[in-house]
Amino acid sequence: MSTVDEHTPAAADAKPMRTAAAESLRRLLQRPLASYYLVLGSAGLLLVLGMVMVFSASSVMSRVQFGYPYYFFARQLAWVIVALPFAWIASRMPARLIRRFGLPMLVAAAMLLTLTFVPGLGVTRGGNTNWLDLGGPFLIQPSEPAKLALIIWGAGMFALKGRLLAQWKHLMIPFIPVSGAVVALTIGQHDLGTALVLMAIVLTLLWVVGVPTWLFGLALGVVGVVGAYFVTASENRMSRVVSFLDPFSDFSGTGYQAANSIYAFATGGWWGSGLGASRLKWGQLPEAHTDFIFSILGEELGLPGALMVLGLFFTLGFAGIRIAMRTTDTFTRLAAAGITGWLIVQAIINLGSVLVVFPVIGVPLPLVSYGGASMVVVIVAVGILMALAKEEPGAREALAARKQARRERRRSRRAHA
Repeated sequence: MSTVDEHTPAAADAKPMRTAAAESLRRLLQRPLASYYLVLGSAGLLLVLGMVMVFSASSVMSRVQFGYPYYFFARQLAWVIVALPFAWIASRMPARLIRRFGLPMLVAAAMLLTLTFVPGLGVTRGGNTNWLDLGGPFLIQPSEPAKLALIIWGAGMFALKGRLLAQWKHLMIPFIPVSGAVVALTIGQHDLGTALVLMAIVLTLLWVVGVPTWLFGLALGVVGVVGAYFVTASENRMSRVVSFLDPFSDFSGTGYQAANSIYAFATGGWWGSGLGASRLKWGQLPEAHTDFIFSILGEELGLPGALMVLGLFFTLGFAGIRIAMRTTDTFTRLAAAGITGWLIVQAIINLGSVLVVFPVIGVPLPLVSYGGASMVVVIVAVGILMALAKEEPGAREALAARKQARRERRRSRRAHA
């Protein structure tokens, strides 16, 4: 077996190319607006890919139930159109203004969560009473805005306390009781998946704000105990945990979704069956356009498509962490870390369920899965993350310089017209 010596001409040419590529990447990341455009680019591509996959995954169900293949796609498009102006407004807000919305958002979210327990208003789907019927087409899931509200309120509250955070009691009160109440309301709806995401948000904020190791370990232990209790207390949840170890042992029962998810990836193979050519979306895979949309994506687009989604979420997570690390403002750091932790943890839970690494928990894939309230809230959260990216050193100056350059170009074109 021959090997290529590092001193050969080919190796000598490759090394400067790798060095030049690394240097170009380093220079790009040093630009003040790098995080801003990484968030915009990765989230935008995930959203576009999600729209394509929602249409593909739901077209058969739409035709069977409503007579035409565009029903779910049209609804998703409508929610995106509603969300984008709010995200644009959020992206142009300074951090100090976003911070003021924390408490009103949390109060409103808590009220909506409470209303789901009122007979006639709360709607049960899939065993979870986590939907609120406001009449007509207005059916929302209050736990989705509660995620963003908890992040903005928590970040603002910790930033307000400042030096008092050196005392552990100020780290806990009122954050732990309030966040515990929000999680309790979600658990009361029997929505353990969303409750786990909320717990992950709480742990993220506590970690970033700098709680002592023993206190963070205690909080992590409490989350583990609470999660284990509610899993073992429900026969349905317990059967899901047991069946995910071998979905085919109860193929027609608790392992049905996980087993068919495996079949979807196997059917697509390495390169996929082609966009729109999924077999599992013809009724075999439940929730194909919502929680299990990644299975259809893997079946149709194969490994390249799956890796593209993973790469985009990695880029989004990298940009969010970069914002949190580069800013000097406490609120910006906590809010950026909270939003990033929420989106990435929820993506990991969804992908883990679809790939049968975790039990089927039932949370959507952010920016990709079909959903109304969840899609609107996630898009607005991305807008807020873009606003927070402007708090990085030199970012606002760079934006102002670009606006000035555009105005100068327009003046120059008018002068030559």
